[in-house]
Amino acid sequence: MTAGKICIDGIWRAAEKGGTIDVVAPSDGQVFSCIADGQAADIDLAVRAARASLAGAWGATIPSERGRVLSRLSALILKHADELTQIEARDTGKPMSQARADIAACARYFEFYGGAADKLHGETIPYLNEYFVSVIREPRGVTGHIIPWNYPAQMFGRTLGPALATGNAAVLKPAEEACLSCVRLTELAHEAGLPPGALNLVTGYGETAGAALTAHPDVDFISFTGSPEVGTLVQVASAQHHRACVLELGGKSPQILFDDADLDEALPVVVAAIIQNGGQTCSAGSRVLIQRNIFETVTAALAERINGLRAGSHEKDLHCGPLISAKQQDRVKHFLTQAKATNVPCLAQATLDADAPGTGYYVAPALFGPVPETSDLARKEVFGPVLAAIPFDDEEDAIRIANDTEFGLIAGIWTNSGARQMRVAKKLRCGQVFINNYGAGGGVELPFGGVKHSGHGREKGFQAMHEFTVTKTIVLKHD
Repeated sequence: MTAGKICIDGIWRAAEKGGTIDVVAPSDGQVFSCIADGQAADIDLAVRAARASLAGAWGATIPSERGRVLSRLSALILKHADELTQIEARDTGKPMSQARADIAACARYFEFYGGAADKLHGETIPYLNEYFVSVIREPRGVTGHIIPWNYPAQMFGRTLGPALATGNAAVLKPAEEACLSCVRLTELAHEAGLPPGALNLVTGYGETAGAALTAHPDVDFISFTGSPEVGTLVQVASAQHHRACVLELGGKSPQILFDDADLDEALPVVVAAIIQNGGQTCSAGSRVLIQRNIFETVTAALAERINGLRAGSHEKDLHCGPLISAKQQDRVKHFLTQAKATNVPCLAQATLDADAPGTGYYVAPALFGPVPETSDLARKEVFGPVLAAIPFDDEEDAIRIANDTEFGLIAGIWTNSGARQMRVAKKLRCGQVFINNYGAGGGVELPFGGVKHSGHGREKGFQAMHEFTVTKTIVLKHD
C-alpha cells in the first residue's frame, strides 16, 4: 500500500510541501504509519486533474462501461477483503468482525452502483403538438468528497459509488484520523480500470485540505459527512459559489419501546445499535425511550446485557473496541463525569479487557437511566458507547420526547400494534424510521439522510444518483 502519498491524475506522489501526518492506532496509541499532509496547492492540482478527466477519457466513458469498472472494483475489494479488514481494524480500532462487515458493505456499494450506472433514465413530457420535450440527467461535474474517520471504507463506497456511476470526476479528502483503507481502495479503483483523474485522493487536515476543497471555485458539488459545526462551514463555502451540497451531520436517534414490544427481539438490537463502532456512529441508537410501566423491567434486562459486554483491542474482536483518539476519549468521559455529577444513575457498565493496552483510547459501554430530558445525555451527541434510558407515559409523550432534539436522522419503533406503528412513524421528524428493527443491515439500497441539524440531501439508493446529477430540459419544435 502506498504510504505518505496522495494520488492525482492516477499518479502517487508526495504532497507539494512534502509534509506527512502520523497515523496512530487507537488500540494502543502508537504511531504505525503516515499519510501525506496535503495542502491547498494539492487540492488545486486534484481539481484540475478531475476537470481534465471529464473533458477526456472519463467524460467519454459510456454508462455501461462505467458500471463495469465499478463492478470490477467491487470484485477486487472482495478479493482483498482480508487485507482491507486488517487495515480498517487497526486504523479505526473497531473489532475485526465489524471491520470485515464494513469492507463487505464497501464492495456492495460498488456492486449496486455498478449495476445501476446505465439504469438512470430520463423522461419525456407531453406538451404542445408540434413539440417534443425530454428531460435528461447529466453529471454535476467535479465533485468534492469529505468523509469522516468512523467508517472510512464504507464512506468511500457510499459517496464515490453514485458519484462515479453517474459520470462525475471526484476529489476525495478523507479524515486524517483514519483513512488508510481509502488509500488502498484508491489503488484498487485504478486497478479496476478507472482512468487517470476520475478519482483523486488528497489526504490532510480538515482545516487546510478540507477547507481548500470546499472553497475551490471549480468544484461543482460537495458531499460532506461530519459535525454540524463543520457542516455549517461547508454550506457557507458552497453558498459562495452557488453550489449544491449534501450534508450528513449526526444524530441523537431514539429507539421507542412500547409496552407491547417483543423484548426478546428488541433488546439485542438496542444494545448492538449503541456499541457498534464504539458508539461512534451518526445513526447510533443513543436514546432508548421506554414506556413507563415497563421501564424498570427493560432497564434491568439492558443492564444485564451491558454488564456482560467486554471492550478491548481490535485484534481481540470483542464487543467493543477503543474510541478513535485521546480527544474523543476525553469527550466521552466528560459526558460520563457530568452525568454522575448531576446524579443521573449509572445502571450498568461493561468490562474493559484485562489485556487492553493502557495507552489505548478505551471507554467501556455504559447505561444511564432514568435520564432527565434536559440532560446532555438526552440531548447532545456523545459519539460514544453510552445509552440514555428515558421513560415516557403514552404515544403522544413518546413522540414529543423523540422529536425534542436539534437532530433528526433515524428512529426505531418497537410495537406490535400496526396502527400505532404508522401513526408514530409519520409523526417522527427524521429521515429514516425502522419498525421492529433498526438499521436493516446497513441498507445500501435505502435512501439515507436527515432533517434539522442532521443535515440535508440523501445518500444511498437511487436517490443518491439523483443528488449527483442535474436535469436538463430539451425542447424540440418539429413540423
